[in-house]
Amino acid sequence: MINALWRQALAGLRLLLVATLVLGVAYPLAVWSATRMPGLHDNADGSQIMVDGLVVGSSLVGVDPIPADPARDPYFHTRPAASSEYPLGPGDPAATGGSNYGGANPELLALVQKRRAAIAAREGVAPAHVPTDAVTASASGVDPHISPEYAALQAPRVVRVTGLGEDEVRRLIAEHTTGGWIDERVVNVTELNVAVHQAR
Repeated sequence: MINALWRQALAGLRLLLVATLVLGVAYPLAVWSATRMPGLHDNADGSQIMVDGLVVGSSLVGVDPIPADPARDPYFHTRPAASSEYPLGPGDPAATGGSNYGGANPELLALVQKRRAAIAAREGVAPAHVPTDAVTASASGVDPHISPEYAALQAPRVVRVTGLGEDEVRRLIAEHTTGGWIDERVVNVTELNVAVHQAR
């Protein structure tokens, strides 16, 4: 009886040791090694955006920037986040997700109207000129992409506040626009804001 228990205990310890080595050491090391392969490194590290050796964000995450002086706002803005307590944000990246409101929900419709009015006032345009993606939250709340139309709407303000030329700002927008043939054309706001900051 004691010999059988001892054999079972040793078998369990051997299994624990093998499982620890395989699943706790060898497998994580193999996955980490695979991420060091050419072409996978940047994606494996969260698509970090580096400026002067410092990580300033991720090209996969859009967090709406807050200007120090709202009257002199130099940033392009993302879509609003459902996690925000204010109509336009900023949202809480730790609490991502959509509002789950239906398209005819009166609270959502009222919020969309508030957002449309606030964006129209910020950009100095009529509310009818505000694109749909500017007033509707993305499913995640941290989508870094906006439509080229929303970027173009914000360009005159960015030109005015930053002092950059209109052609240069439009060139930066074009450089950070992707998609076209099959998927929708979008502008990565996180990367665009970094480029604008570096160009100033």
